[in-house]
Amino acid sequence: MKTKVLPLKVLSINNIYNGEKLIYEVPIYQRNYAWAKEEIFTLIQDVYDAYDDKRTNYYIGTLVTFHKGDQVYEVIDGQQRLTTINLVLGALGIDRQNKLTYRARKKSNDTIQSIPDFEIDEKDLGIINGYNYAKEAIDEIITSDSKIRAAFKEYFLQKVQIIHYQVPKDIDLNHYFEIMNSRGEQLEKHEIIKARLIQELNDADKGRFHQLWEFCTEMGIYVQQKYRSEKIFGKNHNYFTISEFNGIPAVEKNYGAKSILELINSKEANYAQTEQDQLDSFQPIIDFSNFLLIVLKLTRMDEADFDPVKFTLDDKELIREFDKVKINEKFVKKFGFNLLKAKYYLDNYMVHHSNEDDTIDNNPWKLQYWYKDGRKEYLKNIIEDDNDQNKLVQLLSMFEVSFTARQRKNYLFYCLLHLFKNDDLKAYIKFATGLAEKYMKDVYLKAEKLNQINTPSPGSFDETVLRSNELDISIGNKTLNFPDIYGDGSEESKGTPLFIFNYLDYKLWEKYSDELRGEKTTEGSRERKDFFKSLGCNDFGLNVFKKFYFSRTRRSLEHFYPQALATGKDGKLNQTQINCLGNYAMIGNAANSSGSNWTPNTKRFHYLDESGKINQVSVASIKFMIMMQKCKDNQESRQNGEEWDFTDIINHQAEMLEILLGKYS
Repeated sequence: MKTKVLPLKVLSINNIYNGEKLIYEVPIYQRNYAWAKEEIFTLIQDVYDAYDDKRTNYYIGTLVTFHKGDQVYEVIDGQQRLTTINLVLGALGIDRQNKLTYRARKKSNDTIQSIPDFEIDEKDLGIINGYNYAKEAIDEIITSDSKIRAAFKEYFLQKVQIIHYQVPKDIDLNHYFEIMNSRGEQLEKHEIIKARLIQELNDADKGRFHQLWEFCTEMGIYVQQKYRSEKIFGKNHNYFTISEFNGIPAVEKNYGAKSILELINSKEANYAQTEQDQLDSFQPIIDFSNFLLIVLKLTRMDEADFDPVKFTLDDKELIREFDKVKINEKFVKKFGFNLLKAKYYLDNYMVHHSNEDDTIDNNPWKLQYWYKDGRKEYLKNIIEDDNDQNKLVQLLSMFEVSFTARQRKNYLFYCLLHLFKNDDLKAYIKFATGLAEKYMKDVYLKAEKLNQINTPSPGSFDETVLRSNELDISIGNKTLNFPDIYGDGSEESKGTPLFIFNYLDYKLWEKYSDELRGEKTTEGSRERKDFFKSLGCNDFGLNVFKKFYFSRTRRSLEHFYPQALATGKDGKLNQTQINCLGNYAMIGNAANSSGSNWTPNTKRFHYLDESGKINQVSVASIKFMIMMQKCKDNQESRQNGEEWDFTDIINHQAEMLEILLGKYS
């Protein structure tokens, strides 16, 4: 008789990779490793949140294996997760006793065994990218403080757990695979929410709701291109004209006779799109499930007893947040209307990343609205004035690269809340500018808003930006004492968040945009000399400013004076002196992995090499360019190896704070 019950164990990561000696073998029929940056960042963020919240355990999912004998376990299900865990352990510098191997895939085998140097001829780029993403995530999310990082490593090893199913030897594996493949995909959380909502409506409104829901799920396409309705978006499809759910055109097809499951799965389109219509696609900045949470929060803001601080913008909590709502016809119509309205503003008033790679000569961030003029359809910049357009693009993309994780997109909620009430473009620029300053001064410069590694605590943004559920971007903090929180090299720092470096680069670009125009840009002009003098360095040209944008590759902080040399002996700097804003540089992962231990002068020669060997996007930080120019300036009057010292760090930090805050405290 076949065994019907699959034995299972709950194992820690340490049990999996450093327990009983064995080999996990990924069979040839399994697909290649394919986890992307967002998935890896999300995993590490979730585990860190569990560690920070002092949760007893964190369950990471399931692993199904078949014991082939000789301590070899064939991985039937869970190889993507198992590979990711291996890469995270490698990025944390944790040894793995047990091996993960790939049957008949020499390239993958050699690559995962060669962590961290990858000194092999043929490489599996998926595994290498996954390892680099894991290192980036660890550097961004976890402080460099050795004690905290050691505690996180221990938590990851001992408290992160996986449910291990070992398929019995007497089971028919072919039958098992058949069951796995025929069970179908599990309903996603947003499909469950749709089913709950739609059942509250009458047959005609079910059709309306179903259609707007399906159109809004396509996050990489302008919603006007799906509806193509003058009743909603006006003659040119560039305004949101309706004021309630009933203003949405009715759908002729009768959805009343369908079951809820049929409504969920239905992909029927009922709109006037033809084969000739061209869809303008882009890379969305948020997925649909997390977008639903933002819309739910927008919908509840006018409820007298709603506390936005307690609301979680994380799709793990999607069903739980909807459980808190009394769902009836009135609520569903209000939510549906807000979903369509929010999608319109998301598509037309927020930046998107184009379907192009980041290159030094092309800013991939676009802020454009979709416009229809008769039979012509095209995209137009949201603002006609180039200076205002560029400023808003830089501001919004600065927020986006600072807060890539799904549960940290508070800025997107605030922007949509503002646009719901006032979509005047001048007011929008003023709001985005004020919001960035509010973040800097009233969150990042208030110690009580930060946790032990100087990251904003849960609820800090809502507590600061919302007053009685209304937006308030006035500045309350008048002290602005940066060194008290982040240090100046005189005492050990608890860390400096990426937002500060991104906002500083924005302020440097803004200074260039505001001060150097027309004749003022001429080399040798008084204005240009004064401009570079205020940066603390000689003139290194304006191309860096002209071509600057917030590349998604810039996710790492690097010590300009490297940690490897900071011994505090023989006149060298010590670890305390180098861990401050004055010695940190924002840099892309491609550059970071290659030269973190180089001296400042070596970095200058290498990163400013115009041979094309280094992708200049990876070093496209204005602050970093200033540091390298200061190093070059010093070379003329100092001995080799003394081009960057503690005095330079202190002076550079003071100069940057003058630009960042308007004053140095």
